[in-house]
Amino acid sequence: MKILALCVLGSAFLLCSTISAAQSLKSVKVVPVKNSYSGSREDAELSPGPDALERGGLAEMLATLGCDVAPTRAARLTAEQEKEYGAWQRMGLANGHLGKIVADALKEERFPVGLLANCNGLMGMLAGVQHSGSGSRPLKVGLVWIDAHADFNTPETTLSGMLGGMPVAVSAGLCLTRLRLQSGLDPALPFSYIVMAGLRDVDPLEQELLDRYRIETISTAELRQPSQKIHTQMERLSNLTDLIYIHIDMDVLDPKEVSGHSLTVAGGPASRELAAALTTMFTFKKAAALGIASYPATRDSDKVSLRAAYALIEGAVRGIQAR
Repeated sequence: MKILALCVLGSAFLLCSTISAAQSLKSVKVVPVKNSYSGSREDAELSPGPDALERGGLAEMLATLGCDVAPTRAARLTAEQEKEYGAWQRMGLANGHLGKIVADALKEERFPVGLLANCNGLMGMLAGVQHSGSGSRPLKVGLVWIDAHADFNTPETTLSGMLGGMPVAVSAGLCLTRLRLQSGLDPALPFSYIVMAGLRDVDPLEQELLDRYRIETISTAELRQPSQKIHTQMERLSNLTDLIYIHIDMDVLDPKEVSGHSLTVAGGPASRELAAALTTMFTFKKAAALGIASYPATRDSDKVSLRAAYALIEGAVRGIQAR
């Protein structure tokens, strides 16, 4: 495999490539899609993470891999929606726009790479995949959730009260129905359509929900090296669903690569290990979209986390190229 060398010049993140013939690689039609709305009541409404991921050299890296890269498409509230208040409300409205962007990209046979403020963008990404079919019938969407946390809490089980700890539960129809519908995700995901990978920090009542609904899992150890479990779960989802969305919260990684993230958990895979797992996942034809959430842009002065995010995106593209 040819190697990409990444270098930093001043404050700009530049791509230094040793690939001499990008045209020899299978071309993948890619479009970055952004949702910068955080849905947070404590932090800034618009996260700088998605913009930083886009502007750090993403298009150049993708082009070096032989991708046909379309201009980034961003979810924005309309002038009328800007009059609305409430962080959760505005997040749901932004997700509605994100879903339409993702659906359009898939109908154009482009691979959407979600650059997401945080995991609350999940519902918009899923909605887009769900409504990307040629007819009026919503598609059956599988979810591979790669995160140190399950984000399967509800308002009744949460200890923190954070919306960011609930998006998978919301997507599965366990709570906050109005937010899910506002995001465009209808119907909710059946529990059998969900696989969680890399979990290491789960609240007690949240674990009870995971057990009650028999949510399938892939362990961190099984992510670190090629494992039959990855193949088994991707085959299972491929048999059950029409398309699969793969979502990554960067706190799943080894804390050394995301030291600026506020929710790191010891024992995570290195980005190169997770990238290899993504390559395996995206060799499956139904793997249709990728999301990268929670890039700690303001606490990544050495760009270690940026390089990790790009390695994950490259891993996904390599999988599509290997189909």
